[in-house]
Amino acid sequence: MIKVQGLTKSFGRQQVLRGLDLEVPTGSITVIIGRSGGGKSVLLKHLIGLLHPDAGRVLVDGVEITGLRGRALDEIRQRYGVVFQGGALFDSMRCAENVAFPLREKLHLPRPEIVRRVEAALHQVGLEGMGAKYPAEISGGMRKRVAIARALVTEPEIVFFDEPTTGLDPILVNTIHHLILDLHQKFRFTAVMVSHEIPEIFEIADTVAMLHEGRIAEVGPPPAIQASSNPVVRQFIRGEPENAEGR
Repeated sequence: MIKVQGLTKSFGRQQVLRGLDLEVPTGSITVIIGRSGGGKSVLLKHLIGLLHPDAGRVLVDGVEITGLRGRALDEIRQRYGVVFQGGALFDSMRCAENVAFPLREKLHLPRPEIVRRVEAALHQVGLEGMGAKYPAEISGGMRKRVAIARALVTEPEIVFFDEPTTGLDPILVNTIHHLILDLHQKFRFTAVMVSHEIPEIFEIADTVAMLHEGRIAEVGPPPAIQASSNPVVRQFIRGEPENAEGR
């Protein structure tokens, strides 16, 4: 569904992506892991079309999006749902209004259809009857669920999750992960997730890609990554300090 070829991106003198290659299989959950500040969110923004690379290509279902602008890029984005880091809900809108927002902005549906879809989306994430509340009136875990409902309400083919469990306790992390897994099994969208949650993500990922120094250091199914002989991968997933390999 998504193919990244030779992606390069610098900000001033800081080179973040250094010829990165990655393939995301259709209908899979691909999780991108790596150190903080290592370029995971920068990569995600290229996939969404929020950033344009210095070199390289991003193809979505065979269509190169790196040179697209305006309406052509919007047509690709119609196929996307995005769960932003922290949820990014509108504080001045009730939960139901937050979920309805992309239906109004993207699809311009009649009000009865919007109401039906919003109620169904809230039901799918276990928030029946919570649509009238404001984000400040619900828990952090519930806000994550509203953000997921908003991302899925347009029935997207591809869903991007940028650190969807940031700030949650371990129980809620697993709850949100399994919610994502359940929704994925139901709707079969292609998912790309950026996450620091080790080892929890190994339970839901089909493919794990380790980003290190601007390139994918290793990619494969969770068992292969967990058994990797690559010292960079081993050090990260074990949470070892920088000099642990030299002991």
